[in-house]
Amino acid sequence: MNPDQEDAMLAANAPARVTVRGACPHDCPDTCALLTTVSDGVATKVQGNPDHKHTQGVLCTKVSRYTERTYHSERILHPLRRIGPKGSGRFEQVAWSEALEDIAARLTQIATRDPQAILPYSYGGTMGLVQSEGMAARFFSSIGASQLDRTICASAGGEGLLRTLGGKVGMKVEFFAQARLILIWGSNSVGSNLHFWRLAQEAKRAGARLVCIDPRRSETAEKCHEHVQLRPGTDAALALAIMHELIVNDWLDHDYIAQHTLGWDGLRERALQWSPERAGEICGLAPAQIRSLARDWGTTQPAAIRLNYGMQRVRGGGNAVRAIACLPALTGAWRHRAGGLLLSSSGQFPVQWQALQRRDLMRSPAPRTINMSTIGDDLLRPASTEFGPRIEALVVYNSNPLAVAPESAKVAAGFARENLFTVVLEHFQTDTADYADYILPATTQLEHWDVHYSYGHTDVLLNRPAIAPLGESRPNAQIFRDLARHMGLTDPCFADDDLTLCRAAYGDQVDFDLLLDQGFASLALPDAPFAQGGFPTASGKCEFFSAALDKAGMDGLPDHLPNYEVAGSSASYPLAMISPPARNFLNSSFVNLKSLRDIEGEPLLEISAADATARSIVDGAVVRVFNDRGDYRCRAKVCDRARPGVVHGLGIWWRKLGLAGTNVNQLTSQHLTDMGRGPVFYDCLVEVQAV
Repeated sequence: MNPDQEDAMLAANAPARVTVRGACPHDCPDTCALLTTVSDGVATKVQGNPDHKHTQGVLCTKVSRYTERTYHSERILHPLRRIGPKGSGRFEQVAWSEALEDIAARLTQIATRDPQAILPYSYGGTMGLVQSEGMAARFFSSIGASQLDRTICASAGGEGLLRTLGGKVGMKVEFFAQARLILIWGSNSVGSNLHFWRLAQEAKRAGARLVCIDPRRSETAEKCHEHVQLRPGTDAALALAIMHELIVNDWLDHDYIAQHTLGWDGLRERALQWSPERAGEICGLAPAQIRSLARDWGTTQPAAIRLNYGMQRVRGGGNAVRAIACLPALTGAWRHRAGGLLLSSSGQFPVQWQALQRRDLMRSPAPRTINMSTIGDDLLRPASTEFGPRIEALVVYNSNPLAVAPESAKVAAGFARENLFTVVLEHFQTDTADYADYILPATTQLEHWDVHYSYGHTDVLLNRPAIAPLGESRPNAQIFRDLARHMGLTDPCFADDDLTLCRAAYGDQVDFDLLLDQGFASLALPDAPFAQGGFPTASGKCEFFSAALDKAGMDGLPDHLPNYEVAGSSASYPLAMISPPARNFLNSSFVNLKSLRDIEGEPLLEISAADATARSIVDGAVVRVFNDRGDYRCRAKVCDRARPGVVHGLGIWWRKLGLAGTNVNQLTSQHLTDMGRGPVFYDCLVEVQAV
């Protein structure tokens, strides 16, 4: 028995009723502290930890059902080997020893020819540092596998922040409660950032004005004082028009601009080209609404922006984040602890990446890098001088690419290749697992050690195992240790157990005894991090002009870049489609929980009454949504959440749980963003017809 299993067994054999501290593993900015009640070795309840100031005892609807997920009747609890055609979902149970020996032999055979023909594929199925890319990174570096460019969610916005503020940094989330104006930009906080929404409501009760900027009339938009319902992909144009009004009305903090920014003259010249009339035509907004929004931003202190990732999933997503990130510096909002901007706080955590992932094990020269957002094309590419060897083996963990990757018809075709060897580490038989040669049973968060950072607050959290692993499931890190041993990798780093990895993740930067004692520890950071400048850029300033982008041949100043697929540019596909998450799912996680699926009902397309009437579509009708990349069947929801000309395909349903074996990503493209190489899920034209 390995040390992780021993720790879990100790928890399971503890007194009849115990409470175990943990952390939510899911891809959400809230990163909640959990308390799991265990009776006679069985987890009976998962709740928020009331002692954690960001969680305050409250969990979302999804995670409050975590015991239902852990003890689900369809949970994979034993290694499985494929016995039917790829995609058929037919498997037989095998012993761990047999599975590991065969997988190791197959990977060794491929690596002998060219290890770059092996590719890991993973993302945020768990946000834990140990069970995501800890031991896994050591394993793939050691065998010389291709590297994965993990871009599918946040890379455009992250690059935009890096080139403007110097990294994924921002104001402390708790001080939003003290702001007098909050712009919630590209975020449905009610559904995807619950604990921030609590702070926004606190500010609202104290007299703050809340403005939601979003193409969709979301649950959040309904509860704000104002909804700015712009067209998808036009956020940079709106931000530049706000700058225009700040300049012409002199709502500027000239001292802050002079001392703590770089490139003001160029940005000023560009912004003056963006009148509210010009931006309004592009954004589909009344110029008066833009002027009013700019007045609010320019004359209210403290003012803060909660930016989220929805608005960066278009061609110009990186530029849009850059433009919005300039706004707090123009008005000196950063001077106040309740002013500034927050997109992600993850860059403020002192993670010891080298100690955790051991990138020194990587071979020289470094292997090629493959973008996870173009996996549909890349799995179908032959070997070439430019691309390198054909992908012959894929190891998937913490992800469900058949459901979440764009242009999924190509993804499915790639996974269906008989000459592709695929191993999937999973809890359930997902769309992707159906195409595996082997499925290896992974533990859930209640069954293993892990340590977390957050991208919504600045606390480190520790997760203890609350119960013993169910069946024969093993932590991801243990599975990669086992594979390393079977492939003959002898570096001592593969002997590190999960608790050792938890300690290594932060080294002496965080008090690990405090984590063991209370389950969380707050980073010591200033309340107003950029009140006196000090941005983590090369210049130490907020960089309106980025020399790094200019050197790379890109525009050093933020600008509006039209979508690849601009609404109105195609007679065949006149509707712009965005695909925001269904409220009760988290990407493709939780889709197989019946209690949550019952709340969601069926896959939905929100469509305006005007667009529905023009197509003879009635509320509740099954419709076909299509473009040149494929088609998707779902049920129409005629409502005012969608503005005319825009439809919303709520995701991300598993394909096999859809109405016709596809989901909304059958329609999205593999185009990439202006910076960060991210996907453009919300840059998509379609047509809709009644079935």
